[in-house]
This record gives sequence, structure tokens and C-alpha cells, in this order.
Amino acid sequence: MQRLFGLICLVLIATAVPASAQERLKTIASFSILGDFVRNVGGDRVSVTTLVGADGDAHVYSPTPADAKRIADAKLIFINGLGFEGWLPRLVKSAGGKVTIVTATAGIAPLKLGSHADPHAWQSVSNAKIYIGNIRDALVAADPASAQSFRANAEAYLAKLDILDREAREAIAKLPQGRRKVISTHDAFGYFAAAYGVEFIAPVGVSTESEASARDIAGIITQIRSAKIPAVFLENMSDPRLIRRISAETGARIGGTLYSDSLTAEKGDAPTYIDMVRHNIKALTSALGD
Repeated sequence: MQRLFGLICLVLIATAVPASAQERLKTIASFSILGDFVRNVGGDRVSVTTLVGADGDAHVYSPTPADAKRIADAKLIFINGLGFEGWLPRLVKSAGGKVTIVTATAGIAPLKLGSHADPHAWQSVSNAKIYIGNIRDALVAADPASAQSFRANAEAYLAKLDILDREAREAIAKLPQGRRKVISTHDAFGYFAAAYGVEFIAPVGVSTESEASARDIAGIITQIRSAKIPAVFLENMSDPRLIRRISAETGARIGGTLYSDSLTAEKGDAPTYIDMVRHNIKALTSALGD
């Protein structure tokens, strides 16, 4: 009997860790910022795989067969929507189409750029809070047993976002009104501009797939000179040559790098969403406050 009891104990010990690991809800996030949101809400109850990783460009991403397998094995896939992941429907179809798709921007009124929606809604911290609510609700629906944990994690993260939003408003409010104008690589900061009162002008459109024409560039150079725009900014996932050319021709200083569509690796300036927003605020206020 003692030998039998010992064997049972060994079996329980051997299977305890794998069973715990298997209980984690398998999820996919389409890009790094969304992956960070899901990790903050899911905590240790969720495993998160990000398709477009650090410093990646979701506008021009090319899915791989491994991505299809990851999606086929997952319970949920979190996407931004608003046309951001144009490559996604075909990928989900190739994965069997059984995964539940969660659109994290549901409930956000999109800004328009011409006839297209601006997908960069996360650039407003108020909108980021809507992302978190949608992620929380989807995780609760998929794993009701972990609902209390998901809700607690979401509340804790929302409190951090409240602080972040207040920091952004207070920092921008200190800038002279006439200096709140910058040039960035592509139109990724419309929601930030609407929320915090900084005007962004971009030679490239809402997607990095676009290319600025010579006429566009000439118009922006004229605008920089006439409006005395003090700074131009690079982006971590865009070709820096265009901005450097504009800076050289106008005398506007390069204010540093802004992070728009992607986080950095762990040792970079913006490994999390909160780090990204704080970095962008510091870069903007440093360049525009002189």
C-alpha cells in the first residue's frame, strides 16, 4: 500500500507542471503593441504569441506558414482592425478559420484620412483604455474560470493608463502653442494630435506602403519654412533618409525617434506601450520646448 501511495505521489508531481501549463489560454496578437496589452490583462493565465514583433512593420508584413500553424493552435487572435492588418483574412483562412477573432478597436470612432480609417487608434491613451476593456471581455468569455484575475489585471493596468494620460496632457500643456508642430515620417499620430494638441505633418500617408511624391515633399518643405516648424522626427520602422533630407533642406532639427506602430526589443527605448508613450512625450517636449 505504501508503495502504491508513493507511486501516486510521483505521478501527481510529474504531471502538476504540464497540467498548469496546458491551462494557459493560447492567444495570438497581430502586432507588438497589442501583444503588450494582452499580456498585461492576461497575466500568467494566458500565453501570447505576437505575429509582427519588435520594430516590425504590420503595414507591409508577409505572413509565414508558421504563423498559420500558430493561429490554428490558438483560441483567440487579437487584431487592431480598421484596415491595419490587410494580410490577416487570408492568413486566418489558411489556418482553418476556426480561431475567434477579437477586434480590439471595437467601440472606437475612427478618424478619417481621406476615404480610409486611420488605424493608429492606440496613440490616444483614452483609446488604449478601450482596447483593454475589449481584451478583458474577450478573455473572460474564453476562460470564465479566470475572470476574476483578468478583471483585476485590467483594473490595475487601466489605473496606470490614467496616470499616463495625465502625464501626457500636463507635459504638452507646458509647450508654447506656436511650437506644437512637427514633421513625422507617416500619418501615425492623428489620434495623439487630436487628444493632446500637437500638429503632425507627414510626407507619407497612413500606411508605410505609401511613397511621398516630389510634389508632396516640396509642399512640406515650403510649409516648414513658412510655419517655422521647429523639428522633424524619425520613426523606428521607417526609412530615415526622407526625414533627413527634409531636415537638411529646411534647417529644422531632427528631434529624435518616435515610436508609432511597433515597440522595441526589451533593451530598447520602448519595450512596452507605457514606455513608448513616455518616450514619445519626452522626445516631443525636448525638441519643441527649446
